[in-house]
Amino acid sequence: MIQETNVSETRSPLHDEHVALGATMTPFAGWLMPLRYSSDIAEHTAVRTAAGLFDLSHMGEIAVHGPDAAAFLDHALVGAISQVAPMRAKYTMICAADGGIIDDLVVYRLADDDYMIVANASNAATVYGELVERTAGFSVDLRDDSSATALVAVQGPRAAEILRATAGLVEDAQISGGTAFDALRYYACLRMRFEGQPVLVGRTGYTGEDGYEIWLEADRAVALWRALLAAGQPFGLVPAGLAARDSLRLEAGMPLYGNELDRTTTPYDAGLGRVVVLDKPGSPDFVGRAALVARAEAEPHRVLVGIVGESRRAARHGYPVLSGADVVGTVTSGAPSPTLGVPVAMAYVTPDVAAEGTPLAVDVRGRAEPVRVVPLPFYRRPR
Repeated sequence: MIQETNVSETRSPLHDEHVALGATMTPFAGWLMPLRYSSDIAEHTAVRTAAGLFDLSHMGEIAVHGPDAAAFLDHALVGAISQVAPMRAKYTMICAADGGIIDDLVVYRLADDDYMIVANASNAATVYGELVERTAGFSVDLRDDSSATALVAVQGPRAAEILRATAGLVEDAQISGGTAFDALRYYACLRMRFEGQPVLVGRTGYTGEDGYEIWLEADRAVALWRALLAAGQPFGLVPAGLAARDSLRLEAGMPLYGNELDRTTTPYDAGLGRVVVLDKPGSPDFVGRAALVARAEAEPHRVLVGIVGESRRAARHGYPVLSGADVVGTVTSGAPSPTLGVPVAMAYVTPDVAAEGTPLAVDVRGRAEPVRVVPLPFYRRPR
């Protein structure tokens, strides 16, 4: 059954395709998106064993262009974006002056002075506004391309085979700069053509599997979606919704903004201090640096850990973590793991109980369910 609870939600350019496939639709970050098409477990398992096709058109795309683009991004974000080579990508964050995370981002360098920032749907407008405020003194132009852009992703061990088999999707040395699809590296991108028109193909992913993202104009999304489904059918490709995407990223230990990340959390709190470059050439005072220096030098008051349940009841977002009768933390994300067959969760806990193997409990609706601390991620794909 199609569940449309709020017609004011923005619709993906692929909305009618989802309805035709029988998707259950749900509001998400101001959009109406597919939650599932068949079953959460079936879609999750398909991504782990073959491939899943995701509509990610709700994500935000912000273009940054101009002679000071690299210096501006070094100032505005926590990473050394000027050090990213053309046609490569970097995971980074935009932080407030107090070090709190406004959003986590992926930045693609498309040319020397040309970048694309991919922001979370819930924060895209906020990120754009924050970036505009930080442009003072820089010769740079910003453009919010979110509404004009569609994004689809193929994730899973057979993703590359599916893209090679997709009718109309071809390499073009004139626009790719000579890079071949088979040589595309992780956290890199490639210009290709679909039905004669340029598209951008990236190789990152949010599932723990290998995979590809394809950006193109919104009015061409339906043709690409159908071509990918047709090409992927012999390889086991299925359309996959938000539910599978969430359980996949949880198994892979990947943070979700609003759960593991928010404005009260610094990158160091989330175990992601590696994305912060405190001493950037030419940008000694990037936004949030002073607070992040102080946090980097301080002892943590909480640590993000993985926990595995020793009963069948799953911990969920917001549930208290217990050591005996004491509350020592809070679950940020949790669910049964289809791949591992046990409940898994991420949680912020006090440092004294963060060691691997520490026995704890989670208050699941008034009952203390036993768990133990384990390293993140819970799942790594076979190499």
